[in-house]
Amino acid sequence: MVRLSAGVRPADHDLQSLRALGAAWCLGTVVPRACLTGALDRDTDDRRYPHQGTPLGLGRKRGEQNQAIGRSRGGRNTKVHAIADARGRLLAILLSGGEVHDCPPAPRLIRRTKAARKLLGDKAYDSAELRHWLKRRGTRAVIPNRANRKQPFSFDRNAYKQRHRIENAFCRLKDFRRIATRYDRLARNFLASICLVAAVVWWIL
Repeated sequence: MVRLSAGVRPADHDLQSLRALGAAWCLGTVVPRACLTGALDRDTDDRRYPHQGTPLGLGRKRGEQNQAIGRSRGGRNTKVHAIADARGRLLAILLSGGEVHDCPPAPRLIRRTKAARKLLGDKAYDSAELRHWLKRRGTRAVIPNRANRKQPFSFDRNAYKQRHRIENAFCRLKDFRRIATRYDRLARNFLASICLVAAVVWWIL
C-alpha cells in the first residue's frame, strides 16, 4: 500500500461550493435559475472553525493510551511482555505501549505465575528493586549487569544460556502475521490473538 506524502493533498481538499462561499463572504447574489433559491446560512464556510478535529500537539490519536499503543523510536507500536517456562511455552502475557520500559511491568507480570527457583532476564531487567523483590519471593534472579552498574550482582552464566527459550517463543508468535503486524484496533482483541497462538504452541510442544 502506497501512502502519499504529508505535503501532498488531493485536488478537492477543503473545497467549498460557490454558493456556500458566496453566502459566507458576501461575494454576490444568487444567479437566477442557476441553483435552488432559498435562505442561505451565513456561516456555511466550515473553514471558519479551526478546531474541528483532534487538538494539535498531542502526538497521539485519541484512545491510544487505552489500547496499549505508544510511540517509540520505531513509531506507534505495542510491546508484548511475557514469561515462558523451560520449554518455551508462554505462561503469562501483558501488553503495554511501545514507549514503556521492560522493568516496571515485570512485578505485575511475575505475580501471575507461581514462584520459580530461577528467573532469567536480559539487561533491561537489571534493577536492584526487582532483584530484591524476587529474592523475597523465593526466586533467584539470573540477570546480567548493565555496563554502567557500579556494584555488579553475581549471576549464573550457565543458566543464562537458556534465555533463548523466550526469544524462540517470541519468534513463534511472529510467525503469525496477525501478531507480527497488529491488525486489531482493540488491545483485548490483540491479546486474544496472542493467547490463541500461545495455546496452539503449548499443544505442539
